Order: sequence, then structure tokens, then C-alpha cells
Amino acid sequence: MRVRPLSIAGSWEITPVQHPDPRGVFLEAFKAPVLGELIGHEFSLAQVNISVSAAGVLRGVHFADTPPGQAKYVTCSRGAVLDVVVDIRVGSPTFGQWDSVVLDDVDRRAIYLSEGLGHAFLSLADDSTVAYFCSTGYNPGGEHGIHPLDPTIGIDWPVVGRDGSPLEVSLSDKDTAAPSLDEAVASGLLPHLDDVDRYLSGLAARDA
Repeated sequence: MRVRPLSIAGSWEITPVQHPDPRGVFLEAFKAPVLGELIGHEFSLAQVNISVSAAGVLRGVHFADTPPGQAKYVTCSRGAVLDVVVDIRVGSPTFGQWDSVVLDDVDRRAIYLSEGLGHAFLSLADDSTVAYFCSTGYNPGGEHGIHPLDPTIGIDWPVVGRDGSPLEVSLSDKDTAAPSLDEAVASGLLPHLDDVDRYLSGLAARDA
């Protein structure tokens, strides 16, 4: 596996080595020792979610209360998405900034984002199938969102799909009603960097 840190601390792009032959292709999509060395503690898998999205579907920006937060290891087994990590940790030097990785069924990359970060993606092809390996289970009372089209964040979403056709962006009612970044700050909804770091330090000490 090749690993590249993203510009947002706590997030990485992970590219597997593919082994094609006349039958198809084989790859190691997830390796716990590699991820554990990156993040400094064992990744505890609690839940796997799968979404299938038409071209133009935009999901996010989603995040969870921290602690415990929700770390995610995300990959796309079919189609293509632009996957985005947003730094929503109040007090972070990159607060409000974002980085992105194209996840698709060609390079078969994954992205890891740690607790306290926001996550979103835009589907670039019909039936894009995304799997999220999550460190905690679904907690409806502790999961939140920020509007993915908030100009304060300014994510540069693609306007055409993988086949070159124009994209019509489609959001869920929940994501459409999500607050802006400034509104989330004002309401005290966002995690603080100190709290996130303290929680992650506790995980590292647990596994030392």
C-alpha cells in the first residue's frame, strides 16, 4: 500500500497495489497494521455502511460528536466519487479548509479520516458504491451536518461526471437543511481540537 498524508491532519489517501491477471484483479483493500501505524492506535471497526448513489448525489458534510466521534475508512468499489475531508475542529490551524481524493473502481484508493473531521462526497457516476468502515456505530443523537455548498468552506465540487456529462447536484432534505459552518460554530455544534487530541491520546495510551 502507498500512503499519502492529506493537507488536513488526521487524514490520509491510501492506494493499494493491484495484481491483475487474465481472471481479473486482486488487491488488499484494508490492512489493520498499516492503518494502526498511521493513526497511532488500533482501529476498532464497529460498523460498515454502504451507499449506492446516482451521478450528482452529494452526501455530507457529516460528522459526529467527539468524544467518541467516528473515524472512517472509505472506499468506492463501483463507479467514482470525489471524496472530501473538511477540518471542522475549532482551534485547528486548518479549520474550515478541505482536501479531496477521487475514489473509484480503477485506482481503488481509500481515504481515512480521524475523529473530529467532516466527510462528504459527490457521486461522479451512476450506481457509485461507497463503503464506510466506521470506528463507532450509528448514533442519531450525536451525528450532525454542515451544508456541503457553504461558500465559507468553498469546496470545489465537479460540474461534470466521469463520462463528461453535466452533473445535477442532488441533496437529501437533511443535508439541504444543514447549517453553514459559521452557524455551526455559533451554536457550539463543532468539536474542539483540544478535545479531539485528548481523546486520540487516550486511544494511543490504551494500545501502548
